[in-house]
Amino acid sequence: MKYLSLVALLFSLSFNSFSQTIPFAKLNTRGTGIFDAGGTEIVAFDKNNNYVYTTNRSLNRVEVYDYSDVSKPKFLHYLDVSPYVSTITGVDVYLQQVAVVGYNNPQSPGKLMFFDEKGTPTGQFPAGAMPSMVTFSIYGTWVLVANEGEPSDDYTTDPEGSVSMLNISNGVANTSPSSVKFVNFQGLDTTAYDYLIHIYGNNGLQLPSQDLEPEHIAINPASTKAYVTLQENNAVAVIDLATATLDTVLALGYKDFSVTGLDASDTESDIDIKPYNRLFGMYQPDGIASYSANGNIYFATANEGKARDYSAYSELAKVTDFIFDANAFPNYVNIYQDSVLGRLDITNTLGNNDNDLFQDSLFCFGGRSFSIWDENGQLVWDSGDQFEQITAQMFPNEFNSDDDDNNSRKSTSNEKGPEPESIVIGEVDGTPYAFITLKKMGGIMIYDISDPTSPKFEMYELNRDFSKAANSAGAGDLGPSSLEFIPANVSPTGFAMLLVANEVSGTITAYEMGIGIGIEEYYMVEDEAIFPNPSTGIFNTTYEGDYKVYNMDGKLVKSITNHTVIDLKDQPAGIYIIKNTEGQAIKAVKK
Repeated sequence: MKYLSLVALLFSLSFNSFSQTIPFAKLNTRGTGIFDAGGTEIVAFDKNNNYVYTTNRSLNRVEVYDYSDVSKPKFLHYLDVSPYVSTITGVDVYLQQVAVVGYNNPQSPGKLMFFDEKGTPTGQFPAGAMPSMVTFSIYGTWVLVANEGEPSDDYTTDPEGSVSMLNISNGVANTSPSSVKFVNFQGLDTTAYDYLIHIYGNNGLQLPSQDLEPEHIAINPASTKAYVTLQENNAVAVIDLATATLDTVLALGYKDFSVTGLDASDTESDIDIKPYNRLFGMYQPDGIASYSANGNIYFATANEGKARDYSAYSELAKVTDFIFDANAFPNYVNIYQDSVLGRLDITNTLGNNDNDLFQDSLFCFGGRSFSIWDENGQLVWDSGDQFEQITAQMFPNEFNSDDDDNNSRKSTSNEKGPEPESIVIGEVDGTPYAFITLKKMGGIMIYDISDPTSPKFEMYELNRDFSKAANSAGAGDLGPSSLEFIPANVSPTGFAMLLVANEVSGTITAYEMGIGIGIEEYYMVEDEAIFPNPSTGIFNTTYEGDYKVYNMDGKLVKSITNHTVIDLKDQPAGIYIIKNTEGQAIKAVKK
């Protein structure tokens, strides 16, 4: 007896997920075999040809894959940047124009390079010192580069931080290298600025233009402003795209850990997420994204945290390094204990309010959270201690693990916890979601951000197997460093997709999202199915039967009785689910 080749609706969630309400399924993982050396660090998708570009820092190149068939991504070629730079740091793509940044000497000007889809170089342009990220504006008019400008280890050289801006509206080939605009912070060298902007590198001897260090860039939905994280400075710069000038620098302030909790000890065996009086977190975001809701523009940040830590100057300290004001800390003897706050990393630049010998408050690195801010930099919402609460509930035996060791429970609790690093925002089935990577613990936190004042946790996806050695192929994804959201209308699968680049495991994992995803084909006897598929409207089945047809909103749009032809000519183009009487289903694409 023959059986019709149908499909089963399977919501496969890789290793683990939590409180899932958004349909979310892993498609595949592709590995480089390079462990803990940046085998895959930054990922970008070209909607024009379904090509995926990823930086391989270990081999100093951009690797190019064809994701037209997402079940079997095909390696095409690589872009060798070795003739131009020795260290690759970023890639982005817009309509087959590939922008790459890197440098030879971190304290010297870097380079912005362009390639076509075949890997042919099409142009080179100057960048600032230590370019860390490159992005196209929404319509591809501008290319922006965040130039971090970190100092040398001995602080003898400290280049300015800046943002490079290049208008390529006339085409890369017709654009002169001299047309690159550099937005710097020299204006703050001679004018007053918000004291909450952290400018104290090298014990405050550096100029603001040197001390401010751009990390990541997000373009607002109107493509009029760029928001730039200044991670060490606990601030965000706002750049006007029309004039290529600095609008302002927004100080982010501090998170009050007496209101929300954290797990602060790597020696206490129990998970102990609790608040502490006079302990504050510097948000210090790495990743940033922007979106609009209810007619207003917002930006969202992944609050990783970062300390200045060089041989000539370091702000990194432990709680036990300080003498406390007994009035401010009546229980100071207790917090000295390693099992409480004693080993927590804090900055030595803040907290001594009256400049005496005694510490009045403590400031740790990062918020262990993601936040939503209005366009003026006012905090709208913060996820509090949810990341640690969720991972503690799901993974109590692996809580706050490091990204390169699968036997490292709580090893990051005294540092920056799970370390939220990257964030992207994308719309799935009409709902905006924020996707946030946890650099150390791994995985992706997903929130419905329809209401910026009250985001809703949707799920936590972790494609990591702690039972395997971290450097083995079976360990899964470690150290997620960047994300690429692919809207459904340009996705090769017809569903929204998320690409995750993992720099420690050297892997790229693809997911798809939306009503109807997770449909996995199986063959019960013979390779038979509906045909043709895709079709312009008429689908034939091998066997006569009864079928129901649903659209991607889950609405029944047609019932077929005792027939071998399914006629969808009266339905709009899109993806449909066809079910038989046994509940088996197949995905049909109407062109």
